[in-house]
Amino acid sequence: MINEYINQLNEAQRAPVLQKDGPMIVIAGAGSGKTRVLTMRIAYLMSLGVDAFNILSLTFTNKAAREMKKRISDIVGSNEAKNLWMGTFHSVFAKILRIEAEKLGYPSNFTIYDAQDSVRLIGAIIKEMQLDKDIYKPKQVFSRISSYKNSLITVKAYFNNPELQEQDAMSKKPRIGEIYNNYVERCFKSGAMDFDDLLLKTNELLNRFPDVLAKYQDRFRYILVDEYQDTNHSQYLIVRALSDRFQNICVVGDDAQSIYAFRGANINNILNFQKDYADVQTFRLEQNYRSTKNIVQAANSIIDKNKTKLEKVVWTHNQDGPKIKVNRSITDGEEGRFVASTIFEEKMRNQMKNGEFAILYRTNAQSRAMEDALRKRDIPYRIYGGLSFYQRKEIKDVLCYLRLVINPKDEEALVRVINYPARGIGDSTVEKLTVAANHYKRSIFEVMENIDKIDLKLNSGTKRKLEDFVMMIKSFQVINENQDAFFLAEHVSKKTGLIQELKKDGTPEGIARIENIEELLNGIKDFTEGQKEIDGARGALSEFLEDVALATDLDKDTGDDDRVALMTIHLAKGLEFPTVFVVGMEEDLFPSAMSLNTRSELEEERRLFYVALTRAEHQAYLTYAQSRYRWGKLMDSEPSRFIEEIDDQYLEYISHTETGYRYKPMMDMDIFGDVDKSKLRLAKPTNGTPPKRYGEEPSSTIRKLKPVTGNAPASANLFDSKLVPGNIVMHERFGKGEVLNLEGVGADKKAEIKFDVGGIKKLLLRFAKLDVIG
Repeated sequence: MINEYINQLNEAQRAPVLQKDGPMIVIAGAGSGKTRVLTMRIAYLMSLGVDAFNILSLTFTNKAAREMKKRISDIVGSNEAKNLWMGTFHSVFAKILRIEAEKLGYPSNFTIYDAQDSVRLIGAIIKEMQLDKDIYKPKQVFSRISSYKNSLITVKAYFNNPELQEQDAMSKKPRIGEIYNNYVERCFKSGAMDFDDLLLKTNELLNRFPDVLAKYQDRFRYILVDEYQDTNHSQYLIVRALSDRFQNICVVGDDAQSIYAFRGANINNILNFQKDYADVQTFRLEQNYRSTKNIVQAANSIIDKNKTKLEKVVWTHNQDGPKIKVNRSITDGEEGRFVASTIFEEKMRNQMKNGEFAILYRTNAQSRAMEDALRKRDIPYRIYGGLSFYQRKEIKDVLCYLRLVINPKDEEALVRVINYPARGIGDSTVEKLTVAANHYKRSIFEVMENIDKIDLKLNSGTKRKLEDFVMMIKSFQVINENQDAFFLAEHVSKKTGLIQELKKDGTPEGIARIENIEELLNGIKDFTEGQKEIDGARGALSEFLEDVALATDLDKDTGDDDRVALMTIHLAKGLEFPTVFVVGMEEDLFPSAMSLNTRSELEEERRLFYVALTRAEHQAYLTYAQSRYRWGKLMDSEPSRFIEEIDDQYLEYISHTETGYRYKPMMDMDIFGDVDKSKLRLAKPTNGTPPKRYGEEPSSTIRKLKPVTGNAPASANLFDSKLVPGNIVMHERFGKGEVLNLEGVGADKKAEIKFDVGGIKKLLLRFAKLDVIG
């Protein structure tokens, strides 16, 4: 059976699948089927008798791991596929750490802090240390600590490095080291690890305990790593350590898609792989199955400009496809309207679905103009990377109660919910508990358990409330021993008074919060049902909380896929869409002004553009604005250098402006005598050589743009006879509306229209750009 699947691979894909032993690197171009190769390689190893328990497969998203495991199940059967160690770096190492936690002094049920938890804790530490929060901004401090951990700079290593301390002192943050130390101690005391700890502590475990390293080296005899170009130094060292004994390691990646340097990803991990292992076999996947020839060759012409790269030539047998369309708009608002109207027209003309379009941008702030335009066109969309469902206040409140059930030492969770809903335990009481916990080096919960033995100068009423809270959490723990996550979560949301509290708020926002909790319970129910299929899982609360803690935004199923996708290019990596708009193609925006200091930074920006372009299967649009609002001011922009770096033969320049090209005189020309102003409109531009970027030609010209005249649209005259009250129309700027009334005749004819967004407007029909849609 396995041979049937292998025979479906092309020759280049088949070679790495059939290579059983030794170190190997698969350099996989965009859309070349690397996931298929990884999946088939694992299935092939199992068909040769390699035990599934001896295979470790590391990915960067849970979604990718689930898809791979499903494909493998289809080939070798679900029973064997269940035994694979397959998942993200963080989920696999969290599993190892839970097994070995006691060696590091952690409980096996340690909590995993998300970024919000960490920032809150750091904020509390900064406040306790009486530092200026405008200098020591919690998010910036957390980012600094995160970069230390990913570079394996522990607290001890930090204080042994005068250079790092000097850097922090020069940035006017000389006490970063103290905050780092306090943060690490507080996490340890709370029995908690943050995301970076999952890598740092795994490195510590493998280095401090040779017997543990030998155990997992023997366990993982075959190791496969996806997206190897995105690994950071900490991940690299773990993979090196685990693979050192048998050296049956297969890494797959594309240096041209290394775009996460800001997260610590080190492109040298893939560039230098052949130096790390002797007798490395190198395979190249260069045939692109995703995109048209125009897109593939345009992307090649871009990435060729980089000096630091592995040699490969991506090609495709797909059709030529349409050229990449480049559009200039006057403002960012008009850019949004161009994108929305193009999507609307493509849907009407080609019966395309919303989910077949993606809008990609360099920064999240660019989504606003796109959202406004899509809303006015009644086009449903979804923003990826916005506020996660699990970060909403009411959801976080429920989850914190559940976290306390598993780990009552979790101080971040306890402080959040100890007085919500209000139960008469004020801030001063919490401060006294925190001081006592720090003094006795115990958790706040342990102090509360022994409240009668410690003199905190609390009145009897407050003590009773604290005892009641402890008893409530302990009662939840008893239920947790015998019930699944859904039963307990439903019980907790009612017993704590959370739902009753939200019911007091009769506003639409309050109702939405209750609906969110209901959706959380639905999700937990779905999770517990799904866990029944997994060997050794019982749908316990601890399993659900780990699944939530390790989820990424793109892992979540929205339940409605037919929406236009809006996301940053970083989030789009690994995805594909029939039509892609890359918006904001302007200098200092893309490439970012903050990434032009060194060649390596510029080359990463170019790789990011390569990723954006290769998300498109059939049609790509590159759009930019001549002016864009930044910090409330309208600033002039110039086209991105990346547009010019694409070979001209793959591009088609279009124009979509609300006004035509008109000469704007700088003085009253009547002083020179009578002037026929009708002849002042510029001649139509020809398909000549495009202007240079740095102002050699006037900014009002653009290469190969089709001119838009200043006349009313050709379709305007049709409205004299066809438009009637009751018609539903679409306006490029105001969106959808209903015609209420018509008045006037000829050139003065007006339509009174009630728009869904913007209210009632009177428009002159000879100028109005309207489409009758009903």
